[in-house]
Amino acid sequence: MTDPKSTNENSSDIIAQKKKDGIYIRTVKSFVKREGRLTKGQQAALDQYGPTMGLEHENGLIDFVEVFGNTNPVVAEIGFGMGKSLVEMAKAAPEKNFIGIEVHTPGVGACLAYAGELGVTNLRVYCHDAIEVLADCIPKNSLSCMQLFFPDPWHKERHKKRRILQPLFAQNIRASLTIDGIFHMATDWENYAEHMVEVMNDAQGYENIAADGDFIERPEHRPLTKFEARGHRLGHGVWDMMYKKVK
Repeated sequence: MTDPKSTNENSSDIIAQKKKDGIYIRTVKSFVKREGRLTKGQQAALDQYGPTMGLEHENGLIDFVEVFGNTNPVVAEIGFGMGKSLVEMAKAAPEKNFIGIEVHTPGVGACLAYAGELGVTNLRVYCHDAIEVLADCIPKNSLSCMQLFFPDPWHKERHKKRRILQPLFAQNIRASLTIDGIFHMATDWENYAEHMVEVMNDAQGYENIAADGDFIERPEHRPLTKFEARGHRLGHGVWDMMYKKVK
């Protein structure tokens, strides 16, 4: 199920100071940065694969053809955790390119290590805040799909403002998608699933592709995560949603 995260309300990483047009704006972070300690294998993967598979926010807007060497459709995922399912998706779909965005360095190291182990070459990763990567690095109208799987649910009422899926975020995603591009979400918290549907049904320029109701069956291309598999054994639900950009 959802990977547990620290919820220390006093963490200085929850509230960030962002300078824009000479003015510092206080922004609520949708994550608590908990770096942990890099294993030797994760550090080795960052050293070995970072120069070829890593992308840097500071380099600004990217050219997909330059980055991947082809014009294949690009799928991006926000918050890939340790990267296992993302790497497996990239391995299974060589006709597509994949970009992962994750703020936790150990997860990026683990992702690169697994990608190297499987010989994956159609994957690039950012170790940076997804909001800033979307704003500064991803070209508009360029992604065939954006994936948001099992984000932190911030299930306490006073924490719900930190949920990453909010109306403005939905429109930032829409701006990055091509026409008919898909925003694919999944969560194992029913309340968050209801929140996602409420936000997305109100969002302009999207259409829910579910044939019956608001949710879809897990598509075959989304691997079953270890948390999800454990949840199934415990009788917990998982909700998948796909919304298509229509304008």
